[in-house]
Amino acid sequence: MTLNAINAIQHSQTLKTPQDEKLQNAANKLEATFLSEMLKSAGFGETPDTFGGGTGEDQFSSFLVQAQAEKIVEAGGIGLAEHIFDALKESINGTS
Repeated sequence: MTLNAINAIQHSQTLKTPQDEKLQNAANKLEATFLSEMLKSAGFGETPDTFGGGTGEDQFSSFLVQAQAEKIVEAGGIGLAEHIFDALKESINGTS
């Protein structure tokens, strides 16, 4: 288990209110979207020139990349969600 995964587990265990859970879900979605775009930029989801799946594979590869990004976030991600959550929490509490 990575340090990010441990931190994510500890962070999620400290969520106490439904508002905190909503903020954490929003932060996780944003991190997954960011990771999805980074994976696309790195070439994940591109159809190989030989023995590719054709247009069907091209159309559904974005779903695969998004699912991979979501799994990365579930496994602890890169720590972006925690920073986003903290920033959202501070802006709601009025402490900047």
